[in-house]
Amino acid sequence: MTERGSGALERDASNLVIGPSSVRWEDGALTIDIHEGDTRLFVPWQRPVIGKVRVLPEVLNRAAFALDAQENHIWHCLAPRARIEVEMTSPGLRWSGKGYLDHNRGAEPLETGFDVWHWSRAHLKEGALVCYEGERGDGSLFASALRFDRHGVPEPVDLPPIAHLEPSKWRIARRTRSDIGVAEVRRTWEDTPFYARSELASRFAGEEVVAVQESLDMRRFSSPIVQFMLPYRMPRRKR
Repeated sequence: MTERGSGALERDASNLVIGPSSVRWEDGALTIDIHEGDTRLFVPWQRPVIGKVRVLPEVLNRAAFALDAQENHIWHCLAPRARIEVEMTSPGLRWSGKGYLDHNRGAEPLETGFDVWHWSRAHLKEGALVCYEGERGDGSLFASALRFDRHGVPEPVDLPPIAHLEPSKWRIARRTRSDIGVAEVRRTWEDTPFYARSELASRFAGEEVVAVQESLDMRRFSSPIVQFMLPYRMPRRKR
């Protein structure tokens, strides 16, 4: 979470280097080498954050999806199901578990294309389910639910009913989808003035699941006070 100048960037077909950290495909896994500092608010020094993360896809999906009619914003769920291995040397932590890998790319800033979005994903007994919805910058709405089978092939399915969630501590409006229109926030992992990521107890495709959910408010992100605060949360370096 450090902003860096173009001189800190290197990339080719298999590698991405940003400053002292890097991402690369190696032995079928996405390997992330982290060498950064933490981002505590109002603290003038940074503790080192050093370690390695490996994301091992269980299935891969080749299809990408446009989030707007002009195709200015593309979402690609590369690995709807994956395993993750984390080994940090500073702080000394290691664990493994279930994972997921996607990315967004676009021809314009996110705050131009979107006002709000809500996203959630859950492992199923076979495959995974991803729900994605929101409001674009022009006021139009979008919503979809994709079920990925055990081979990673996506299929659109009917959207489950809306399940409203309690707002985050920063009063970000959150919602998800659930078979019965009810879901429970178990933990909130990331809570900022414009973004929240949470763990939910929910129900998809007739299964009781643990889901990951995020809500993003780009109107909040664009506000002058949040833009003023960002450099304190995301340090900026030339290299």
